[in-house]
Amino acid sequence: MIEFLFLVGFTIALLATGISFIGVIAAMVVGFVVMALAGMIGLVFKMLPWIIVIAVIIWLLKGRDKTAKNARDYYHKRSRRRERARRY
Repeated sequence: MIEFLFLVGFTIALLATGISFIGVIAAMVVGFVVMALAGMIGLVFKMLPWIIVIAVIIWLLKGRDKTAKNARDYYHKRSRRRERARRY
């Protein structure tokens, strides 16, 4: 919302000073791009703690999942060996 208000004020200031219409449009496009990038960077910094928390949780769950998979594979192979041994 602040970005939109900035663009409106910026446009009014340019029109009041007598800048040509093409110059106003070009300045609005550049102003929009700059304000959009600044808004995105600000949002990333605002969300950074949550992004770090999510990354840590995923890292911990990945480690636990590998351990569970390795244990499951080990016990599956062990039970298969025991079944083969019973046949003979």
